[in-house]
Amino acid sequence: ADKDVYSELILNSFAVTLPSKRTCEPKQRPQNASIPQHNRATGPPHYTVKSSIFSSNLGFSLLSRDVDPVVCAIKRGDVETVKNLTASSHWVLKENNDGWIPLHDAAYCGQDECLKTLLRALPGSVDKRTLQEQTALLLAVSCEHLACVQCLLEAGADPDISSKSKETPLYKACELENIDMVNLLLSYGATVNQRCAQGWTALHEAVSRNNTEICEILLRAGAIINPSNTYTIAPLVVAAQQGQMRTLCYLIEKGADVNTQTCDGVTALHEASKNGHMEIAALLLTKNADANKPTSSGLLPLHIAAQYGHDKIVSLLVSVTSRAMLRHSWISPLHLAAEHNRHTVAAVLLKTGADVNATLPHSHSIKYADRRTTALYFAIANGSTETAEVLLNAGASLSLDPVSPLLMAVRQGCVSTVSLLLERGADLNASIPTCTTTFPALVALCQNNLPLLKCLLDNGCDALSCFTCAYGSAPHPAAGQSDIITFCEWISTPVMSKWAGPIIDLLLEYVGHVQLCSKLTELLDSREEWHVVKRKLLSPCPLLHLCRLKIRTQMGGHRLRSITSVPLPNRLIRYLSHVD
Repeated sequence: ADKDVYSELILNSFAVTLPSKRTCEPKQRPQNASIPQHNRATGPPHYTVKSSIFSSNLGFSLLSRDVDPVVCAIKRGDVETVKNLTASSHWVLKENNDGWIPLHDAAYCGQDECLKTLLRALPGSVDKRTLQEQTALLLAVSCEHLACVQCLLEAGADPDISSKSKETPLYKACELENIDMVNLLLSYGATVNQRCAQGWTALHEAVSRNNTEICEILLRAGAIINPSNTYTIAPLVVAAQQGQMRTLCYLIEKGADVNTQTCDGVTALHEASKNGHMEIAALLLTKNADANKPTSSGLLPLHIAAQYGHDKIVSLLVSVTSRAMLRHSWISPLHLAAEHNRHTVAAVLLKTGADVNATLPHSHSIKYADRRTTALYFAIANGSTETAEVLLNAGASLSLDPVSPLLMAVRQGCVSTVSLLLERGADLNASIPTCTTTFPALVALCQNNLPLLKCLLDNGCDALSCFTCAYGSAPHPAAGQSDIITFCEWISTPVMSKWAGPIIDLLLEYVGHVQLCSKLTELLDSREEWHVVKRKLLSPCPLLHLCRLKIRTQMGGHRLRSITSVPLPNRLIRYLSHVD
């Protein structure tokens, strides 16, 4: 790795901070095995009528047309008045701001006799569209006015004209699960395989509604059950995605291919695994669904189930997933479970033989700024303390990643994760590759997090090196002239100088008598409230404090980390732990 990558691993003031959650993301994230959830809200608009006579929460405004005598007559069902007024084509074709003519109002309001009158007056208006490209037929279907639909179809309305969202009357009828409407539209030649803007046909909509009766009607009318190309989504995949067992079984019975894939390589089993549909996944496997078909990004159904935390589906898939396929994957299911804090899934995978120390291939590790490789690092980088503990209990190594997991945990600021790693023997002297400091890198990564810094110091982090400076009381050279970063240089940067007093004060609790260099002295003199920190050094250290430091030095870092288990009186343990 080059220096520029790792120079992000310490602090903004030196252009060397550990990557944030955003910068730690790979340059090319694995694609989720997913098909888009269909958004029914994008269908034919719903209309809102604002009037003292007729009001509904449905989308267009008739407020401006309330004074239109034809519209008023239509809403009253006054056929004679409509007939008299429509003697003039002016009234028949008069549009409102939404592009509606009286024909649309009649279809929407379910006034079939008024509709017939308007069609007799101007039969050529039958397919007139609104600004949203709805026809009177689509409006009548949307409001389930069967008599109006019959009237319009008999007058020659085209059943295949779609709205702006490309939804046809047949699609809408399936969405409403209106079987009579579906049969009527098909009897007048509605195209059964026409697609909406999301690529769905009427069959997809019927499947998503779990309506096998409508599915049967559509298939008899020629609905395609297995798309001829991968740029469309098979209805079976929709059934698996939405957990619709009845239509899934029906489609399989009618010959649907259980292993059909989308353009992204997603199968029905991927979708069932993603959405937690255990019974669907189990059924697909009994119908010979292939658990070893990868998506275009190389993910198997087991990867997807692990990523989304469905431990029961993971247990189901483990036994039917090829170990060879997993070995050749660019990422393991365990990595995905760790990344998304799926600790129960991680436990299942480890119990069934997953390698806790499996690493990413170099070709994918380099997509991350910190070159992470292990599941443990993934867990820590994403704040998954529970999963990290599961991995450590299974024997996860702390030394396989280029950057120590402890450095990442400290940068994340999670005291519980840091404590966990220290208990398991993480190296307090871990350094950042290509970034040399004269003091522990962990101290710099704490920044202004004093509780975290105290946790590190309690566990044996070297505080004395923070006060070691080759220049002493002499003037210091300008910052940046050396590749080696000293504590006094780091703490004096604009980013950290405002926290200098409290940080130095805490560090002094873990050292004996020290001499501050001129830069630290100048820093403490810059604020009046920090003068008390400087005055601490004017008097000798208490013997009690020096004894504590000596005992801690003799105990060593390993024993300090497990001090609560040492057979000592509680009072002495508190004393040695700086709990005064």
